[in-house]
Amino acid sequence: MAQSTAPVGNQDIWADLLGLADRQAGEQALIRGLLGGLCKSGELKGAAVYTEGGGSFRQEVAVGAGDFPAEVKDFRDLGLEHREIPGGLLLLNPAGSQVGAPESLSLVALAAALQTAQLSKRLKQQKFEVNYRGVELEALYDVGLAIASTLNLDELGEEILLRAVSLLDARRGALYLTKGRSFVLERTFGGDACAEMALDDSLVAALLEEAAPDDQTLLPGASHLLAVPVETDSERRGLLVVADKESRHGVGPFGATDRRTLAMFANQAAIALENAYLHRQALEKERLEREIELAAAIQRRLLPTDFPRLDGFELVGWSRPARHVGGDYYDFLSLDEGRVGAVLADVSGKGLPAALMVSTIHSALRLLFDHFRVGAELIARLNHHITDSSAPNKFITLLAAEIDPKKGEVSYVNAGHNPGLLLRAGGEVVELETGGFPLGLFAESSYTGGTFTMAPGDLLCIYSDGITECEARDEAEFGAERLVELLKRIGDHPLPEVVKAVDDAVTEFAAGQNQGDDQTLVLLRRTQ
Repeated sequence: MAQSTAPVGNQDIWADLLGLADRQAGEQALIRGLLGGLCKSGELKGAAVYTEGGGSFRQEVAVGAGDFPAEVKDFRDLGLEHREIPGGLLLLNPAGSQVGAPESLSLVALAAALQTAQLSKRLKQQKFEVNYRGVELEALYDVGLAIASTLNLDELGEEILLRAVSLLDARRGALYLTKGRSFVLERTFGGDACAEMALDDSLVAALLEEAAPDDQTLLPGASHLLAVPVETDSERRGLLVVADKESRHGVGPFGATDRRTLAMFANQAAIALENAYLHRQALEKERLEREIELAAAIQRRLLPTDFPRLDGFELVGWSRPARHVGGDYYDFLSLDEGRVGAVLADVSGKGLPAALMVSTIHSALRLLFDHFRVGAELIARLNHHITDSSAPNKFITLLAAEIDPKKGEVSYVNAGHNPGLLLRAGGEVVELETGGFPLGLFAESSYTGGTFTMAPGDLLCIYSDGITECEARDEAEFGAERLVELLKRIGDHPLPEVVKAVDDAVTEFAAGQNQGDDQTLVLLRRTQ
């Protein structure tokens, strides 16, 4: 049987192609060889192969002569012969009036080589993207370390913006931080920016999705914007905006990978900002604690460090604030003719505001005691001073007493304070209520004083409501009755022991609960 043989020229062409394949010359060289073989076997001046994508054909390889465009959208208008092949297009420039039919084997081989070339391109692109991703992650890591090491909020804002602009090759940028319901400009680079923008959800969503080219909201004059939120799981910290990406060809838009890169950087920036905020709060807390400790030390110096000695009398005082500083105050003042003044005051509220009022009443009492004896006029003048120097919602309850050891007499005025308790040696309990309104409520308040004589064994107890209003776990109050019963049982003990007994009783009653109010106690007993 006769065997068909390929023309000798074609055999040479296939031999050349097999040689290229053996040498692994690459897809481009193989396609070029196939097109050259087609030109020789089909008497062509030139040929070009195109790959399909995005609604058009892009030139892959061209050989020989011919006006082969780089991109073809409609090959029927070119005036060139064409052949459609899987995944592409073949354009032919004939030497004569007609083109011979290319060998089917050549077309199959060309289609296979074209597919292999496309696959190789995709693999190279993926490899490039993987490598680029690695470089990108490394750059982000380095940038993240740089901003994470900055805890100063002012420096951090500038560092974040400059790193973002550099990372994205942007010409302009701005960093906004959230304050209330607005984005407030923190830093800008390369031009002006909107100083403040309301946190309107629709506007923010539009900016984050894709800013319009003519959008002048954030960076006036910018052609291309890219904005991403700076946020943690708990809250949105701000907005990071870059504009006008620079390249060899000038200024252009940002790509999808740029948005991803900026978003990842914004996450790192959010963490850095959170750390900086926490650092600032820690510093502020430390500063406040130092100031409170200083205020507590100053307030402790306002209280007596020792107690006056009176012939025939025993006198002590004790105070424990609910916080570092408190609103309770007591003092003893040595007066002329051997007399002694005793004061216990309770400022409304607790903490630093109350402590400031304590300082006010301390200085005012010291001045007034130099000119007035304990009575209605002294308290009225003190009330005027407190009313003029304190806030309208602040007031002070006070019980002031003056002891004359020679006569055994005590004069007192009660300005809205808990009644003092006078426990007679025979068991009778007398409440000292005479006085008037608390200080600081009404400038023209008038006051009434009282006087009583203490006999040997009598005990006077002046206390703040932090003792009687101390609550148990069931919200029951310690109360004045428990205090009276306790004083009756141990009233003849040395006064420091009485103070400790009251302290222990109140602490046991609270059963471990936090102290709700300042607790203060002044005790006076006539011994002979």
